[in-house]
Amino acid sequence: MKTGPLALTLGDPAGIGPEIVAKAWAELRGTGPAFVAVGDAQALASAPGGVPIRRVTTTDEAQRVFGDSLPVLDLPLKAPVVAGQPSSAAAPAIIQWIETAVGLALRGDVSGVVTAPIAKAPLYQAGFGFPGHTEFLGELTQSATYDGARGPIMMLTAADLRVTLVTVHEPIARVASLLTVEKIVNAGLVTAQALRRDFGIREPRVAVAGLNPHAGESGQIGREEVEIVEPAVRALRELGVDAAGPYPADTLFPEAMRALYDAAVCLYHDQALIPVKMLDFWGGVNVTLGLPIVRTSPDHGTAFDIAGRGVARPDSLIAALRLAHQIARTRAA
Repeated sequence: MKTGPLALTLGDPAGIGPEIVAKAWAELRGTGPAFVAVGDAQALASAPGGVPIRRVTTTDEAQRVFGDSLPVLDLPLKAPVVAGQPSSAAAPAIIQWIETAVGLALRGDVSGVVTAPIAKAPLYQAGFGFPGHTEFLGELTQSATYDGARGPIMMLTAADLRVTLVTVHEPIARVASLLTVEKIVNAGLVTAQALRRDFGIREPRVAVAGLNPHAGESGQIGREEVEIVEPAVRALRELGVDAAGPYPADTLFPEAMRALYDAAVCLYHDQALIPVKMLDFWGGVNVTLGLPIVRTSPDHGTAFDIAGRGVARPDSLIAALRLAHQIARTRAA
């Protein structure tokens, strides 16, 4: 595998994507990691900050010019966009940018893909058939089975915390009915494999959260722990994973507990994302596990309400670029 540059998709051009991409380049131009933006060059040239833009045709060229200008693989929009006003007319370009970046990664022309935020509603209006980035990337890469487990699995990182999700964008009323032993085991296996392959942890420790208050109190406050989570933890151990749990979610994330595991498998969206955002609201990163390519993204949305105003913070995108570079180097090693 290569160790650079990365491909960075522009996200929804009516959101803060162009602005934070430009700001990330301004921050990283001297130190790296180098990246090539995949998107509309004019949208980047018009972003607050006024960074120099260089249209490129190859990733090698992007690597060479990165210190002097923001390299862009220019795939223009069919119509101009207005900051803060998302439109389904931009959907074909947004999808093309993602497909192009993934193609570059699959061919080995870039070391990984970082994606700026997209808004799902305009894509759905244009006929996009996936819940979000993660599922679309799984389809584009035909994510392989690794040692009996299948991605993609979503991981969020912040400071010293890593969490992965068994269910993702599901209504809370459906979560309990969607949980199975097999799904938890799969998430635990993919998590352990990624900790070894992507983070260089030789003997990863995985904690599994419970669903109910106090992890069910031995079945007195819900049976999911007894009937689903505990059997899943036993199965993970039988498969060679150093897994423990289920742990009550309200005691799983303090600093003293975080020292006891390398990643926590969480059962639903907010169980995982609330501690991540409490720990480091500006620096959280979304990592897609179980793919044949490296993919990260900032842990925030398109922020249409502040788009074009010059106030968006690039912290999470910068963290995502640095982590993608780190994972690529770890895989290469």
